[in-house]
Amino acid sequence: MIEISPSKVVQVIFLHREGPAADSELHAFIQDLNDDEKAHLTAIAWVGRGSFEAEDYSEAVATAVNEATTPTADYLMGMPHLSENLEAGLDALGIDVSGEEEDLL
Repeated sequence: MIEISPSKVVQVIFLHREGPAADSELHAFIQDLNDDEKAHLTAIAWVGRGSFEAEDYSEAVATAVNEATTPTADYLMGMPHLSENLEAGLDALGIDVSGEEEDLL
């Protein structure tokens, strides 16, 4: 279902929480993801934001692919609550965020 490893999503969450000091690292990290991972990262954020329900995840991914007009890193970094949206999205999709976070620490 999800074609991006939860650890990569958690890495984005951590980098986003570091604020402006980590912006260039976050931008580079997202840019280095493949197109499928970028679409899935965007879809997870949308589910967390409430734009899509968890059961509509595949539709969110398709929308992310079809409507990608801005570089993904720029789009996601412009999202006001990116880290919270990603956490909520992973949670809605049944992925244990705290377990993933502990693995990265």
